[in-house]
Amino acid sequence: MLDYRMETFFTVCQTMNFTHAAQRLHLTQPAVSHQIQQLEELYQVKLFENHGKKLTLTPAGRALQSAAVTMRHDSLLLAQQLRQIDGGARQMIFGATLTAGPYAILPPLLRYLQANPQLNLRLVIADTTDLLTQIEQGKIDFAVVEGFFPKKEYEAIPYARETFVAVCAQDYVFHRSVETVEDLLEERLLVREKGSGTRSILETYLHSRNLMLEDFPHWAEVNSILMLKQMACAGCGVTFLYETAVQEELQNGLLRRVPLRDFSLAHDFSFVWRRGSVFSAHYRQIFEDFCALR
Repeated sequence: MLDYRMETFFTVCQTMNFTHAAQRLHLTQPAVSHQIQQLEELYQVKLFENHGKKLTLTPAGRALQSAAVTMRHDSLLLAQQLRQIDGGARQMIFGATLTAGPYAILPPLLRYLQANPQLNLRLVIADTTDLLTQIEQGKIDFAVVEGFFPKKEYEAIPYARETFVAVCAQDYVFHRSVETVEDLLEERLLVREKGSGTRSILETYLHSRNLMLEDFPHWAEVNSILMLKQMACAGCGVTFLYETAVQEELQNGLLRRVPLRDFSLAHDFSFVWRRGSVFSAHYRQIFEDFCALR
């Protein structure tokens, strides 16, 4: 467990309100203020500033917040590992995005489970934003993501570099001759939900072309890659996905690539965990094991 004062600091960071933090911790507001003051005296820095009624972290406070998240996560994993030493089953708890999970991680994961029959596994499939939040909350140990993440907060190892492609139904008829991304603006865009790595990568690319998703007048947002592919196969529009996610449909002739002369994009699938974690070597070993089983 973290020092009780660090738990208090962590809660204040979440609520950015001393009164709300006190209610969540079942403490009085003066008790919360006193514990924060103790931390400030211990580290000889100011952790919070008041701007009117708004509470903000100082630069030192932000640095301690990052460390507190890592320490809290490590504390939870340590408790889990101690239970294993005391006779509990070995566990692995991690997350993967909707693309990385079934298309990049599943084959080596199946072999990993076969090689470790006593392992208890919990795999969480979610978008990149949700997975990073779950790492911070200590709900999962690490994640395999394809989206963007703050490099200052997380250590990462590239697992695979995947090509991003535009696809449509084999018999899809475009409104005009298509050579560039701008030529697709008359088509319906099939896109993942906000927070997904796939959508973030597409949005970043469009911004580099001075475009936004809103420039497509017709669109459909779906939080399922399977449904997105089915809609594309049915001719409902054009979508951008990793080639590994549509490889089978391309081979079977259900989908075809849309050749765009101004579109060439690849992105890493990465193992990520909290920077500074005392379990970094443990996560790196899992990464090595997965790579050996690919």
